[in-house]
Amino acid sequence: MNHQFVIFRDLFEDEVIQRFYKLIKHPSETRYAKFVSALYQQDTTDWTQYLTDSILSLENCMTRIASSGKDVPELMIQSAKHELSILSSYARMKPDDFFEGMHALWQSHEVDLETIYFERLSHIDQYGFGDFARYTMFQIQESTDHDFCLEPVKYPDPIRLSDLIGYDLQKQKIIANTEVLLNDHLASNVLLYGDAGTGKSATVKAIANEYSNKGLRLIELGKKQLYLLPRLLDLLSSNPLKFILFIDDLSFQDNDDEFSALKAVLEGSVSVRCHNTVIYATSNRRHLVKETFQAREGDEIHRQDTMQETISLSERFGIKVYFEKPKKDLYLDIVYGLAKQYNVKMDEKELALKAEQFALRKSGRSARAARQLIEQLAALSKEDENA
Repeated sequence: MNHQFVIFRDLFEDEVIQRFYKLIKHPSETRYAKFVSALYQQDTTDWTQYLTDSILSLENCMTRIASSGKDVPELMIQSAKHELSILSSYARMKPDDFFEGMHALWQSHEVDLETIYFERLSHIDQYGFGDFARYTMFQIQESTDHDFCLEPVKYPDPIRLSDLIGYDLQKQKIIANTEVLLNDHLASNVLLYGDAGTGKSATVKAIANEYSNKGLRLIELGKKQLYLLPRLLDLLSSNPLKFILFIDDLSFQDNDDEFSALKAVLEGSVSVRCHNTVIYATSNRRHLVKETFQAREGDEIHRQDTMQETISLSERFGIKVYFEKPKKDLYLDIVYGLAKQYNVKMDEKELALKAEQFALRKSGRSARAARQLIEQLAALSKEDENA
């Protein structure tokens, strides 16, 4: 099967494309139905777009060469053009090209896959390849033998910077550092610390979403996965995209093994700093380490050594950004701004009173409390409309 394909041979491992190929080689109503069924199961009826997206996200010899900054050999380019010409003819095929009067149909339209593909290849540092072309956020998936893979987050938090109200100075510091990374300069690792619910994690995710079309991807690691950092950095080092390695809600006991793993990466003792990655970590503690009763015991010299060790970890982040609980004015600004976003219509004084009462029940004012209140009010408003 598909003996004429070399560059795009792996396309035919996809069930939809495989069933289409069987249909064009040996048309039958059964093969027609199996193809349409497979396409519909991908939540689309647009065959042309499905094939185009599959081609653009495929990892092959050309994407690997282009991502390394080398010139793709001319013989490969000619092979690719030949194959893309054939694939373009496939993409344009309509149901009537096989059978008339079938009830299960699909969409197709004109497309020039050669032009689209080589345009994308010339901007591989912006679009990526493989799963990095399809998705913008990833998590670490570990296997039993301590190996790992990157699992795409298929439905990531869609939050944008425009959704975040307040904390402008904090956001600007992190945005500026991210733009340094995107401009191919060595950016700093960032520690976002401060009170819970102030938008530290939301800020990181919003920045990742905002700059995803400029080649930025986010990979989230849990604390227990920090030992994988050196291997992850090696894996990403030759990738043309830029990466935020995101560690959320980070804190350690003073004897955690993960403490040493992160410290080694931050100080560069396990590998050379990668030009295309930064670590963005959030924590409710500036120095990241909980001081235990045992740590406070013992002689003064030991205690001072322990204190210096814990402080030194946070100092290895090039930028530290503090998020404090909002004062009343900022808290209400966040509430009013979110009310507009969620189309919650309420007298401002009444909304302010509800917001203050809600904050008391939530142990204080915070951006998270403001969002929770407005989401509840929006839900109640919809219930009233549907009543």
